[in-house]
Amino acid sequence: MKAPVKKLLLALVILIGAGIYDFVNKQLSGGNTSNQTSTTTEAPKNTSQNQNNALLEKIRDAAVHQKSGWWLETEGVVIKNLKDDTKGHQHQKFLLKLAPDITLLVAHNIDLAPRANVQKGDKIKIRGRYEWNNRGGVLHWTHHDPKGRKEGGWIFANGKYFK
Repeated sequence: MKAPVKKLLLALVILIGAGIYDFVNKQLSGGNTSNQTSTTTEAPKNTSQNQNNALLEKIRDAAVHQKSGWWLETEGVVIKNLKDDTKGHQHQKFLLKLAPDITLLVAHNIDLAPRANVQKGDKIKIRGRYEWNNRGGVLHWTHHDPKGRKEGGWIFANGKYFK
């Protein structure tokens, strides 16, 4: 085969491969690969009361047995906005009440995702990774996975996703 034909075929293979990679990446990330907010009219699905009770029991058990490193998707009420953590990666911080006896600190990475528009009293839905601490626990990874390897988390507030 002549050199110009080989170059043309190579370019074609690269373009097709890039297209396939882009398609798969969009499918795995739900079609939104940016770290911008996305407006939607579709809220995350409501969890049933039994699922919610089971989740609250899992959080209580994690607090007692100091278990960490698991993903949770829940809803709660913002009870206090805290000062941003500006050491290292910047994090927006606020307290989220899930039940009368369960309050979590949310640490939302604002270097990777836009600041969530939340105020005291807002009911939000959230997905993140739970880490035990002696004050009830921290919910982090409330943003997309910048490497695109896992689903990542999000905050849904006021009709918008922040991820």
